[in-house]
Amino acid sequence: VADLWWIYSKPVPADGRELWTLLLQCFCITVVIGSLFYNWMFTSLEYSWHLSVAMAISFSLLLLLTLLLVHPARCVFSMIMPTLGTKQGRKLLFSTCIMIAVVNVTPNIISNIKTILQVIECICKNSSDSLLNSTALLEKVSWEFGDAIQETIHSLYKPMNGHFRFSLLHNSSLIYQKMHLAGEKIGREFLSVEVLVKDSIRVANRLVAGFFMLYLCFESTWYLKNYLTNLRFDNFYITKKLEHLAVERKAAYLLVGSSKKLIRPTGLKLAWEEVVLCLVQAMLVTVALMLMLVVVAMDHFAFSMADTAVRKAAQFSAVPITLNIKYKVSAGVSWIVPFLFKVFGRPSEELLLGDFNRTYHHHLIFSSAHCKISPPTPPNPSVLLAVGLLFCILYATVFLETYARRLCRKIAASFFQSWEEKRVLYLYRKLSRRYRKE
Repeated sequence: VADLWWIYSKPVPADGRELWTLLLQCFCITVVIGSLFYNWMFTSLEYSWHLSVAMAISFSLLLLLTLLLVHPARCVFSMIMPTLGTKQGRKLLFSTCIMIAVVNVTPNIISNIKTILQVIECICKNSSDSLLNSTALLEKVSWEFGDAIQETIHSLYKPMNGHFRFSLLHNSSLIYQKMHLAGEKIGREFLSVEVLVKDSIRVANRLVAGFFMLYLCFESTWYLKNYLTNLRFDNFYITKKLEHLAVERKAAYLLVGSSKKLIRPTGLKLAWEEVVLCLVQAMLVTVALMLMLVVVAMDHFAFSMADTAVRKAAQFSAVPITLNIKYKVSAGVSWIVPFLFKVFGRPSEELLLGDFNRTYHHHLIFSSAHCKISPPTPPNPSVLLAVGLLFCILYATVFLETYARRLCRKIAASFFQSWEEKRVLYLYRKLSRRYRKE
């Protein structure tokens, strides 16, 4: 492994064997990276299959030529891997989490809201139908009551028309048509909003992901540029070369006295500034986690509401309505009629016209098995598992960011060993001057 890394980090291969070894290494790297690039474009960014394949092949060929011919590009590419463990890698993971939520959670929420609207539409439709039927019952009652009045035995007191006149809407298709059109309009609006949200966030995620990838390369290039131009940049580690230099010049006491200010790159010790930075980054990740949990909670809440609405609508019982009409009427006579009855010797009594006592039953129905209600869609547990795994990686990168930067420094030192010697010498002289001042 050490020999392979030595060949990979050399500016120019020494012979044909090293050239073929370098070519094989670059080819294996490009195959792996090209596969990951295709999967990222096709699965995460949702590009088409043909475009993802074309982009992956083009990127792999370009990467192969760049790694094989450009020595600093190999260094930058090697530093990109540990840089994924820094804040730039976290931004890419955030982008992936957002895409997972958009593709899986948002349509599920909208689908459950549609189910709730379908339940409301079904209840409105059946209740209006029951109300229309209740008006038909009133019409029946009115005609029976009118017939009873007309059937009085005293034709002298018989009314001209004992029927009540109701203006009833027998044809309920107009109501159903309006409700159906309203439901379709709401469905189209929800569908347009869903498509707009998905397309907007998909485009935004592609732009953000592309920007983060470019910025990831830029940050690695920026680190290498500062490493090669500034001797003080990221130069506070007790490396093996520094130890050997101090031993050769019989100044090992410099490293012992400065152990609180210097860090061993292979150790687990973190400086106070590094600890504070990790805590701040962990708080930012926690805020993002809370926002993502809100979205997931909305998905579960929408499913719970839709499931409750469907179950309660199925349990709606018919509401019984009882209409009881008790009617008793008698016709009294004026003072002239009793006088005539006395003259002709007839008894003076009230003339009974008739009684009406009937009970009618009706039921108001709010739900029906004929309603087209789509079943509520439960949240996908794999989405929650994927988001949880990504956030575990995010929290891990927060505390591994410091070690990732140390690995970047070690990679740069292995690619530019002569410059690393100058940096070690500069740090040694800096420690010597500080020691003399103290």
